[in-house]
Amino acid sequence: MEKRTDKNTYTVIFAIGMVLVVGALLAFLASTLNPMITENERLEKQKNILYALGVNENEENKAIFVSNEETPKLFKDNIFNQVVIEAKDGKIIRVLSEDEYKEENNNEEPYLIDIKKEQNNAKDGEIRKLPLFLGKNEEGQTCYVVPIRGKGLWDAIWGYISLDKNMIIHGVYFDHKGETPGLGANIKQRFFMDDFIGEHLMKDGVFKGVTIRKGNADPKNNDKTDNEVDAIAGATITGDGVTAMIKTDLKLYLSYFKNLKN
Repeated sequence: MEKRTDKNTYTVIFAIGMVLVVGALLAFLASTLNPMITENERLEKQKNILYALGVNENEENKAIFVSNEETPKLFKDNIFNQVVIEAKDGKIIRVLSEDEYKEENNNEEPYLIDIKKEQNNAKDGEIRKLPLFLGKNEEGQTCYVVPIRGKGLWDAIWGYISLDKNMIIHGVYFDHKGETPGLGANIKQRFFMDDFIGEHLMKDGVFKGVTIRKGNADPKNNDKTDNEVDAIAGATITGDGVTAMIKTDLKLYLSYFKNLKN
């Protein structure tokens, strides 16, 4: 006599049942965890911006963020304005204050703008939103924190760069999605990020950016006007990606910084 569990129908019904149960469980977990994931993303962006501004808990050679509990207050205390620049074909169309942007975008904070999406919009000929965060560094000087995004060896790389009105770097934070540990992944280590502090993006009134170069005759990065930072050994392509995103994304803000001096 054939067992009921040997029939094909039993196998099909069992498979459908498992799919329904697992699907329901995943949907429940997604809906339950989504607010937590969203909040963590908000905190991460705030901490990245604060780090570039110089608000962190760094110890010796370690890059350490402020705590999750302190982040919202520190962000509010140290970032006194968020500006959104609308640009098309590399030209600034208009500059929105934080309140103006929030009024037009369902009260969304400018720091939540999706940089990847805006880059794609620009490729399609649409208007690109360029967020800019104004804060005070430890010396009380106004700094402008700019988000940037590019491509490393394996996947996306991104960062935040803090500048003064002369486009001199006061701090950076870099991160990556899948660079090689011990090589390209080291762009988020202090020994690399700290080399950018004091680097000039301009030379003789022309925007030059910063080039990551191996054997640049200044391995200690004492010369801050050569528009170069020493490369990470074995991470040439990742370094080229950092060079490219600095030059491409920061140049979009050039007109804004020129207007600060007028």
